[in-house]
Amino acid sequence: MRTKQELLSNKYVRLELKWLFRYAVAMLTVLIETRDHEDPLARTLASLVGGAVAGIVRDVIVRDLGSTDQTDQVADDAGCRWMTGTEIGYCIDQARADWLLLLEPGARLMEGWMEEVADHISQQSDPARFSPSGLNRKNLLLRLFDRASPLSAGLLITRRQALDRLKGAQGTADLAKGLATRRLHAGIIPAGFR
Repeated sequence: MRTKQELLSNKYVRLELKWLFRYAVAMLTVLIETRDHEDPLARTLASLVGGAVAGIVRDVIVRDLGSTDQTDQVADDAGCRWMTGTEIGYCIDQARADWLLLLEPGARLMEGWMEEVADHISQQSDPARFSPSGLNRKNLLLRLFDRASPLSAGLLITRRQALDRLKGAQGTADLAKGLATRRLHAGIIPAGFR
């Protein structure tokens, strides 16, 4: 039988404990608005599984705006909280974490996002967005003339900041409009790219 000291001397155990303590304070609620986004929601939720296992993602709220497909079933199967017919302020009030991650259905976070979010939450209080992935970059003309959604790069924001921005906001995209943010180094594949 190994002693406690022998177990802790294992470098892999030390690494796991380091990440465990780092993530213990870095918890967030993910908020996704949907309307007939069954497949895109499934892709987004799949990219969050690692964060849920690591304990970074405390809960996921899916605010539905009138889906007629199986979006509710996808959310239910993934263990999300399904809210329909609710105001955005109510959804934010129901968040279980102090930080919110607002995503569009179909957006996928890339490798390294957990560490980047944990670092940001532990060191900053400013809102932040992910860096668009170079893998699915639009050509120059599309980037110049195509308006990107305010949530195309996601939004990491404190619950207090989100509540302060509620005036006139109808949804998550309104919360993100015109907001000065920091840029996270972790990448995101925006909604609409497969």
